[in-house]
Amino acid sequence: MERHSILGNKVKLYRRQKGGNWHCYTFLKGTEWRKSTKQKSLALAKEVAEDWYLELRNKDRFGELAHGATFEKAAKTFEREYEAITQGRRSPKWVQGHKDRIRLHLQPHFGKTPVKDVTSGSAQEYRVYRMSKPEDWNDEEKTWKPPARNTIHNEIVTLSMVLKTAQRHGWIETVPDLSDPYRRQSKIEHRPWFTPREYKQLYEATRKNAAHPKSKRYQWHAQQLHDFVLFMANTGLRPDEIKHLEFRDIEVVDDDFSGERILEIEVRGKRGVGYCKSMPGAVRPFERLLSRQRPDYMVEDREDGEVMPRPTDLLFPNEFKKMFNGILVENDLKLDRHGKARTAYSLRHSYICFRLLEGADIYQVAKNCRTSVEMIEKHYAAHLKDMIDTSLVNVRKSRSNKSRNSSGTIPEIHLDE
Repeated sequence: MERHSILGNKVKLYRRQKGGNWHCYTFLKGTEWRKSTKQKSLALAKEVAEDWYLELRNKDRFGELAHGATFEKAAKTFEREYEAITQGRRSPKWVQGHKDRIRLHLQPHFGKTPVKDVTSGSAQEYRVYRMSKPEDWNDEEKTWKPPARNTIHNEIVTLSMVLKTAQRHGWIETVPDLSDPYRRQSKIEHRPWFTPREYKQLYEATRKNAAHPKSKRYQWHAQQLHDFVLFMANTGLRPDEIKHLEFRDIEVVDDDFSGERILEIEVRGKRGVGYCKSMPGAVRPFERLLSRQRPDYMVEDREDGEVMPRPTDLLFPNEFKKMFNGILVENDLKLDRHGKARTAYSLRHSYICFRLLEGADIYQVAKNCRTSVEMIEKHYAAHLKDMIDTSLVNVRKSRSNKSRNSSGTIPEIHLDE
């Protein structure tokens, strides 16, 4: 190993193999500090090392080097930067999710820990901490349940983004490997959907429920639920997108390409603002929503007594998760054939599958659903066996004359021979 010293032996340079990059290290405040100069030339490496050492001394002068930047400081910096830079590109709910994970879980665990001490081992210790029952748990009435695997995955993603912020500010040199060391290679998960037959069974059930609800006071909600099912399956919107949808975001138009009446929708969701063109089947549910009077408790604060929806009103101001799940269970539709639970999101999955089964262009479907072709091919291919064109798959290469038999015909290949 080659070694050199500069600045009165305060900074040492070394490289492990001839022709490799030079590294440097020094001691300040009882802590060893290391850095790669990323230079193969010794002269250039000395310049980088000298600038780095002077920068460390400058940080020490302002009290930023006592223990290095803490996780708390890096987290606050990340929150401030992420919210400002992603404004208009990420929904407020998405940004708030990162803040909540930091406030509720990451900050209490890491707190004042120097960000340079957050390692791969620290991430694994955090997983164990989250999956272990708290020692002070004494609620006898409530059974403790570990968080879902996807919940912890999202927390590790937030942790990674905080550490990347620390790296950009020079508080750490590299971001440690935060991957789960015991995770099996994940298989492709096919998302639960409604087949055309099951979808027909569902909307007939919601239509029956809208006409004859279990209680008269739930009739408005039952009617809304029926239109919600039709609207979702004919637009492919995400549940969070439809939750924020207002009447002013939708326009009924005559489509130039198909000549049919459709809805043009301005969508706001986790991908920011996007656009969607519906199927013709979404027009009638929207017109019913537009002409349906609002319940008294929704309009009691209106001075003019107006009961019809206003442009700024939400299409679906109430949640009917319990009613929707009840109808799924009653009609044996809650679980798909693989035992996966169906939710409102399954209506979006059904929309995508229906479009592809009808021969729609996958790129146009992805664009209309504000997702990628890769995601559609990855998660929906198992449902689309009818799309396989056998005329393109069962192709037989013509053989040369040498391969012909005595009769002059090409011998047929039997795979079961």
